[in-house]
Amino acid sequence: MDFDLESLVDVEQRFYDDGYHDGFAHGKIHGSIEGRALGREKGFEMWEELGFYEGFALMWQAIHAQQSRNEDRTAHHIRQLLDLIGQFPRVNPSATEPSDLDIPRLFRQIRSRYKALCATLGVRPTLRAADSIAPNSSEDAENGNSQSSTRPSGSKSVWPVQSIDNQRSGEQFSF
Repeated sequence: MDFDLESLVDVEQRFYDDGYHDGFAHGKIHGSIEGRALGREKGFEMWEELGFYEGFALMWQAIHAQQSRNEDRTAHHIRQLLDLIGQFPRVNPSATEPSDLDIPRLFRQIRSRYKALCATLGVRPTLRAADSIAPNSSEDAENGNSQSSTRPSGSKSVWPVQSIDNQRSGEQFSF
């Protein structure tokens, strides 16, 4: 009976290599799936925040035009914020086409311009990003908002949603 001892020497390394290659292929597939899901979630959060900023700027632009105020600083901040939002890409940049656009930098500029606009208007910036710390419960109790700021799926909401029962009666908005 011939027994090849040479093949026994490499048995452990062969099993290790086979396991490594199988695990690498498996991880590549699942990493792609998880990466796509995470990208979709983070992209939604970014667009939710950008939509808030754009709606805020357009609302104040309409109010500013209706009251025909000649506050150049406010109008300038509104225009700058809308211009920055307009520069944000509407489609995913391709991996084959290199882009000089720095998305995190542009997002920081948009947030800064939003804060500058809020300071000019005398409005407190209220947007809480979905990944930020939850609002202070004592602050919510003072404002009459006793609902939590979480969605049924477990992620935090950008702004609290009040039910019709919790709305204050006679609340007037003046600009």
